[in-house]
Amino acid sequence: MSDAPVFLTRPVPYYAQWESAALVPDIIGGTLSAADDPLWQRSGAASREEYAFWSWRLCGMACLRMALEHWCGTAPPAVTLAEECVEAGAYVRHPDRVDGLIYAPFAAYARRRWGLFAESRPRLPAEELPEHLAAGRLAMLSVHPSLRTLDPRPPHRGGHLVLAVGATPDHLLVHNPSGFPDASQRFAEVPWADLGRFYAERGVLLGPGERRS
Repeated sequence: MSDAPVFLTRPVPYYAQWESAALVPDIIGGTLSAADDPLWQRSGAASREEYAFWSWRLCGMACLRMALEHWCGTAPPAVTLAEECVEAGAYVRHPDRVDGLIYAPFAAYARRRWGLFAESRPRLPAEELPEHLAAGRLAMLSVHPSLRTLDPRPPHRGGHLVLAVGATPDHLLVHNPSGFPDASQRFAEVPWADLGRFYAERGVLLGPGERRS
């Protein structure tokens, strides 16, 4: 995307979907159980087991936390936000799984609860992203989780949410909630030429707004 606009990057804080960002490789690799994350209580979960259940499903809440701290100066615990999203219909919880994040009710929740601009985009082409970022928005994007390593052959597109925070002519910059430390967590560079392997071309646009009382 050589005709992308001038370098853009937003000073957005980073959150992993696990409380201990440094331990993401161990948790994903199976050498450490999420229940053994030493910082699990920061999540707002009532127990280690509840944290372990939700932590694999909190990519969207991590993205929301980044946006909230960036624009509102606050970032409630991830499981607390997830429970609010269940009430809002953005997640449907079952005993052994969670359906969602469901974009339209999530966007409605973000507008109502936090006063953000939030727009569900079932179709969000990659070529539109630099324009949205230049306008001061952020974008939650559905990508395959193997974006963290730029897997040459991901099995499909979508299934995981990252937050687009900037763009250059050659790269999209993302905060990846399941990225690896010092490699693919903060301001991770994803070449435009590679993005299409992972990106399902859907997501949620977020923007600043005044929080309602």
